[in-house]
Parts: sequence; C-alpha cells; structure tokens
Amino acid sequence: MSAPLVSILIPAFNHERFVVRCLDSVLEDPWPAKELVVVDDGSTDGTAERIAAWVEAHRGALPIRFVRRGNRGVAATLNELATLARGEFLRLGASDDYLLPGGLAAQIAYLHMHPRKDAVVGDSIVVDTDDRRLHGSGMRGLHRANKRLYRSDEGIRRAVIGQWAVGGAVAMLRRRALERVGGWTEGLRIDDWDFFLRLAARDALGFIDVRVCAYRVHAGNVSRTRQVPTRLLHLAESRGVAQRHLALFEGADRTLLRAQVHYIGAKIAFLRRRPGAVAAHMAAYLALAAMARVGLPRPPPLVEHAS
Repeated sequence: MSAPLVSILIPAFNHERFVVRCLDSVLEDPWPAKELVVVDDGSTDGTAERIAAWVEAHRGALPIRFVRRGNRGVAATLNELATLARGEFLRLGASDDYLLPGGLAAQIAYLHMHPRKDAVVGDSIVVDTDDRRLHGSGMRGLHRANKRLYRSDEGIRRAVIGQWAVGGAVAMLRRRALERVGGWTEGLRIDDWDFFLRLAARDALGFIDVRVCAYRVHAGNVSRTRQVPTRLLHLAESRGVAQRHLALFEGADRTLLRAQVHYIGAKIAFLRRRPGAVAAHMAAYLALAAMARVGLPRPPPLVEHAS
C-alpha cells in the first residue's frame, strides 16, 4: 500500500529569521509522500525572498507551491493553502516553528487507527530564537495543561473549551474535516480556538502524546502580546467565539463554555479597571464551572508515551 500524500501548509508572515529552519524541517521528516504549500501573507521584511531562494534551491526535492501576495490575515491564508493543497492529509505549519522528524508518520498512524477522527494534535517542544530548548513539553511547560484530559472525547471537549493548551504547529487534518466543520473564519485573530471548538463538538479531534513540532517563543508571538488594546481585542474575539458556539455543545460542556464566556468577561473587565464587573463575572464563572464539574467525567489515568 502506497503512502498517502501529506500536504504541509505554511502560512508565512514576517519571519525572515526563522522561515528557512521551518522549510528545512519539511525535508528532514522522512515521510515519503509529501508536498509543501507556502503562502507569504504580505510580509514586509525579507521572508518572501528567503522562501523564494529556498524553493529555487530545493525544487527537485519535493513538489512545492509558493504564492506571494498582499496581507489578508492568517485565517484567509489557511483557507487558501487548503485550496491549493492536493493531499489527503493536511499538516498545519507556521513559518516561525519547525517540524520534528517522525511527527508525520505518528499522526497518520493515529488517523488510520481512528477512522472516525478528522484531526489529531500532538505536543511540542519549546525553543527560543536561537533554537535553545526551553521546555520539553509545550502543553505542560507553557500552559500547565493536564494531559489526562486528552485521553477521551469527553476530556478533549473539556480541555478545548476550558483550557486551549495546544501551541505551535501540532495539528494534522483529513481533508474531509474542512467539508464537515468548514474552514477558518476569516477576519478572526483567534482562528485556532474557533476552528478546534467546532472539531471538538463533533468528537472529531484526537491527541497523541508525541512531540511533533518545535514551538518558537519570540517577541513577535501574537499570543504573547502585552499591549492592552490588542489583548482587549483578542479577548473580545474569544468571548464572541464562545458565545457563537454554545449551540454546538450540550449539557455540562455547554455549561462549561458559558463559564468561559464569564471568565473572559472578567479578564476584559480587569483590563478596563472595572472591579464590580470583575466580581460579577467571576461569581458567574465559579458557579457555572462548579455545575459543569458535576456533569463531567473524571479524566482517565495518564500513561506517558515515548516520543
């Protein structure tokens, strides 16, 4: 049986220092059937030029499609990448992160063993701008995530709703996932949580405890911004995403998502220095979270896998 084609999708924007390492990692993974699809989303530094030079130097190594255009945002770029891709499986990348060898095979093996799953995420290592390792697990080191939650469908729903702890380019999708839940919502900055909530609501998301990428921490990471107006914008988007997706969930899951709406509201109120609103949102959050815990299963015991 021949290996299925994996399309590695790289949305690139202003990562001239890191993008070559990202592209090299595609060649370093030994999966035999792969293509590389890259869209430069209007970079204003030398990112596009470095990609073009790399593509010219490696054109015979694997099929490559490279598009350079004006800025349209991450969600629009991901949708375009998926349209350009030819593979049965879509491996989501990032121009400042890089793949770890063996990750493609591990994720494809999981999806073959779980035909009802439309997507699978793994863990990452965390590196700095000079590739020095900061954490052996992005989920634990950066997010303090409880990996036990990711061992069951119920736990994955709870984890995605309550603590989205997946950082970096760690997801692989079947092409059919986009047909079933739709693509990325253009105009959103919080596009990943929006997308994976839709997958989790269908119990279509799986997890492997394997490090499949290196997540790079640097000054430009969107998720690490400390500018209050930008944080308020991201939080408002997150609250809107949660509110729009309430209807996708039932029972304790919906209650937990309602709790998250209030928790995000408390963060917004704190940044706006409104202590009364903070207290009201936190009271609602604690009450709803307690109600949700009553209806949620205990996570199964954690079993570590070698990676």
